Amino acid sequence: MNLIFRLLLLTLRVRLSPRRRLSLWDESRTPFRVTLTDLDPLRHVNNGKYLSLLDLGRFELMLRSGAWRTFGEHGWYPVVAAQTITYKRSLTLGQRFELRSRVLGVDERAVYMEQTFVRHGNVIARAVVQARFLRRTGGTVQPDELLAAVGGSPRDLTLPGWVTAWAGAVRVSGAGRA
Repeated sequence: MNLIFRLLLLTLRVRLSPRRRLSLWDESRTPFRVTLTDLDPLRHVNNGKYLSLLDLGRFELMLRSGAWRTFGEHGWYPVVAAQTITYKRSLTLGQRFELRSRVLGVDERAVYMEQTFVRHGNVIARAVVQARFLRRTGGTVQPDELLAAVGGSPRDLTLPGWVTAWAGAVRVSGAGRA
């Protein structure tokens, strides 16, 4: 339930806030505070909670940039295809932090985002998320279609080599055995 409340609060904050609208190519900074429902038995943020918060960071960037509306008009929606996260420090009850989210790049199949948890200028954790877009009518949206729908990109979206290697390494073939 905590995530539902955070989603509602985030949506209200974006709609009612005087904060400037972002471009899809900007970095969004989503503020959070650690709550009781974020904690594991060791009293720090549970590793799975980080992944749920990543969803909210991506959602804020899409909302504030207007991309969420554009994708909805086309009948498209994003899904996470793969992700990797590295944890450096812990977060504990009551601590404030922000989640910084930005589009890292695209390849022929997916869009990649870098998302970083930061507290007092220190990196807490960093994730790279591979997202694909699906059509409500069935099928996959190609990244070039996405880029055309949002008016293209003002910067080079070539992925760092390690991300390309990672994406290839985690690709699951439909023809393989279970």
